[in-house]
Amino acid sequence: MAIKIAYCIPSLFSVGGMEKVLTLKANYFTEVFGYDVTIILTDGKNLSYAFPLSDKVKVINLDINYKDIWSYKFFHKFISYSYKQRIFQKRLTKVLFEIRPDITVSMLRREINFITKIKDGSKKVGELHFNRLNYRDFNTQGRSKSIKSIMSKLWMEQLIHNLKKIDKFVVLSYEDMARWVELTNVCVIYDPLAELPEYTSDCTSKKVIAAGRFVNQKGFDMLLDSWKIVSKKHPDWILDIYGSGNTAPLLKQRKRNNIEKSCFLHNAVLNINDKYRESSIFAFSSRFEGFGMVITEAMSCGIPPVAFACQSGPKEIITDGVNGILVPPEDVTQLANKICYLIENEDVRKEMGAAARRRAEDFRIEKIAKEWDNLFRNLLSEDN
Repeated sequence: MAIKIAYCIPSLFSVGGMEKVLTLKANYFTEVFGYDVTIILTDGKNLSYAFPLSDKVKVINLDINYKDIWSYKFFHKFISYSYKQRIFQKRLTKVLFEIRPDITVSMLRREINFITKIKDGSKKVGELHFNRLNYRDFNTQGRSKSIKSIMSKLWMEQLIHNLKKIDKFVVLSYEDMARWVELTNVCVIYDPLAELPEYTSDCTSKKVIAAGRFVNQKGFDMLLDSWKIVSKKHPDWILDIYGSGNTAPLLKQRKRNNIEKSCFLHNAVLNINDKYRESSIFAFSSRFEGFGMVITEAMSCGIPPVAFACQSGPKEIITDGVNGILVPPEDVTQLANKICYLIENEDVRKEMGAAARRRAEDFRIEKIAKEWDNLFRNLLSEDN
């Protein structure tokens, strides 16, 4: 009999890593393993999904719409949020009792606050796509740092209390796993790759590529400062950045840095692998990550990454000097220097690119999906 899984996630219309990975796994679980998969949403009704979803995957939208309250003032927001949480719990409880999943997976969003209270008989699993250090950053603009600190501490204590009650908690790196010292139910499963492209880059084009949302976390402001250094040494090379979001601050910075002729910002594309294969170096400038899936995607296309060794993920993906290069977090000059090193050493670039491709094979969906299958089956066997 097929394993029945229910996933809880806010929406599927955002072009984010969590949405991409869930869609990929749900497709594979249904198409290859024959799972019965239902994805339960709270927001984004009638909006198109960011990534292709198999017809075999069921989707239920509870129509809570948390986004409606974010423009409210603090007290009004608090009251409205509490009301929506009660509605969410009531509707999710009803759905879980109707579909009776074997496993309910929380992506550690709002449902983690009450999911263990729903006694539908399913095993409860938490799946974190951030890291502990940067999981939650309260919007306390206009309030003191002490208030923010108190709120964060209380929230983390409540989260730990809830995580102790679930059957398994899955994080994306061993580095992050070590931070959850209060828990004994933690394990690590890496993010999977959708595919390993048949054709890879020959690493001869004069292109450096980066990809991610245009938000502070991704550190593209630092990358543009690095590129200012690189472009002075190698004006014939270009930097392409693909992503979604507000580009205005980066466009202003690009002009200030006088790199408009060598640095280009592009909209996100569905098949980023085509762009990776046209490039020779991947630049990773994030301030923090849960894992850094764009690194493995680029490596699968045979291009070597030059990456900040931020928290968390890059240090577990990249072996420095073998299949890529790690530089100290937020060290703009070192990032520029190492990009220049690969530009100036084509043989090293090609060798690292080939090694990067070999490393990417460790993250193929077939391997990662089997790890999830083993986890689910082990949980279900505990009752037999």
